[in-house]
Amino acid sequence: MLLAASLPSLSWEEALLRLALAAALGGAVGIERELREREAGFRTHLLVSLGSALFTIAGAYGFHDLLTHGSSIDPTRVAAQIVTGIGFLGAGAIIRQGVAVRGLTTAATLWVVAAIGLTSGAGYYSAAVITTGLVLFSLWPLRIASYRILGRFRPETDRLLVQLPAGESPAPLIEALEGLGARLQSLEVSHEADRRTVMIDVTLPPRADAAAMVVKLADVEHVLEIRWDD
Repeated sequence: MLLAASLPSLSWEEALLRLALAAALGGAVGIERELREREAGFRTHLLVSLGSALFTIAGAYGFHDLLTHGSSIDPTRVAAQIVTGIGFLGAGAIIRQGVAVRGLTTAATLWVVAAIGLTSGAGYYSAAVITTGLVLFSLWPLRIASYRILGRFRPETDRLLVQLPAGESPAPLIEALEGLGARLQSLEVSHEADRRTVMIDVTLPPRADAAAMVVKLADVEHVLEIRWDD
């Protein structure tokens, strides 16, 4: 009887509070991802946070019957598996497109949302709320600030679309690009009737004037049309 009396318990009101908080905080992060039209949005982040909270609660309070029979159970083992399991979901959000990789930030938000849900389920409300605030700050104001500051020093990679007459070589265009300080990353050529479309991924030098560069490249011989891909 003494063992049963010392077992941890959780009222339904407290369970509701923990699960609702986990859902709200995870959903807040998901809304930001939804607004940016990422693969994992509001519902995914809410469910990850809510599921993590439930696993944590179940691990800590869901095995009373076994404990009353003298079994030794570590309530943190269930929560520890959340860290491993969320890795598979995060990997599914990462997409490779040629030389570019997308989805790393979304995978990271899924990982940290799982931690927020785990913390909410454990009853550490202040840490969960503070972490959510820091995540939202890093995804919105900090992102804008870093782009503005680092963008002045970091080379940008953009795609240039060029129309040439059928059979014409893009070599003069590439020479002109390199003469302007741009660095060629990849080149694709397709044919349409009497035209040849050239798609060039280039890394621009810091503080390069992309509009002025297009004007200069338009004067290259045989260039019919040229623009940056939006």
